[in-house]
Amino acid sequence: MTEHHPLDEVAVATYEYALRTGSCVDGDVARCLGVEVHLVTEARKVLQNLRLLASAGDGRAVVALDPEIAEAELVTPLELAIAQRRREISGIHQQLQALSAMYRSRVQPVAEDVPIRVLDDYEDVRREIDLARRRCTEERITLQPGGGRSAELLEQDLLQTLELRQRGVRIRTLYQSTASASLATRSYVRQICEAGAEVRVAEELSERLIIYDRKLAFIPKERKGKVPPGAALVTDPTVVAYLCRSFESDWQGSQAFDTGGAAEYHHTEELRMSVIRLMAMGLKDEVIARRLGMATRTCRRHISAIMNEVGATSRFQAGIVLTRQGMIPDGDGVSSS
Repeated sequence: MTEHHPLDEVAVATYEYALRTGSCVDGDVARCLGVEVHLVTEARKVLQNLRLLASAGDGRAVVALDPEIAEAELVTPLELAIAQRRREISGIHQQLQALSAMYRSRVQPVAEDVPIRVLDDYEDVRREIDLARRRCTEERITLQPGGGRSAELLEQDLLQTLELRQRGVRIRTLYQSTASASLATRSYVRQICEAGAEVRVAEELSERLIIYDRKLAFIPKERKGKVPPGAALVTDPTVVAYLCRSFESDWQGSQAFDTGGAAEYHHTEELRMSVIRLMAMGLKDEVIARRLGMATRTCRRHISAIMNEVGATSRFQAGIVLTRQGMIPDGDGVSSS
């Protein structure tokens, strides 16, 4: 299928020149319009592609054609192709509808009777999420801990999220603050927010969570290695309601996602205070890193910077100094571990 480029000012002026003079020699048009020849050449090709200029016998485009006729020539094949696709979609729907009813009559009642189903295979989880998304009519809420996500995942999720918004589904996503440092994530958030989605950030998030229509929740299993984990599918009303309340609590304590990226999150005072507070709880580096959604190596750099700042050579000494400075309440001193 031929790609049609939009008409710019030079193309419109070139068409008007051909219509008025009955010729379209690139050099003549360029001199008349006061533009460079290559711009007229590109404009002429666009006009020819849109069937707005016809070529004379010597190969020059000299005849301006009726736009209504050009439209019919261009649109008719597209309309026929769309009609064919719709017939194909209708055929697939009719063929699979009977089988779907058969499948639901055998499988779905059993699944609905189980308030929590655990799927070990990620592909099974993905299929269930796709089904839940297609059935979603009101709201999708998501907790997304950790840093920025890969561009590939974001591109796929962008299309799915925009499709949900087109159907009027409310989208609320809560990221961890470290995700603000990801350019790809900021771009993704900017696009879905323009479509009406709501995105915020919080300092700490526990685990990933997706809930559709406040009826079905997906809770991932613990990841082991690089293989995507399975998940638990929760439909029990009491459990799902509890998860929704937990989300609302995190949501109320969050702030808007800054897509501008004017300042890197990793250098904010908020992060420093979060590291200090978690150090005071006696948590190990790996645990602090996981809680704050960053790499362990990055976390250790922040801890080292804090200790250097207060002139401490150990966590225990850092705890004493920070407590004296009022940064840590008495009784919450940093563990020596």
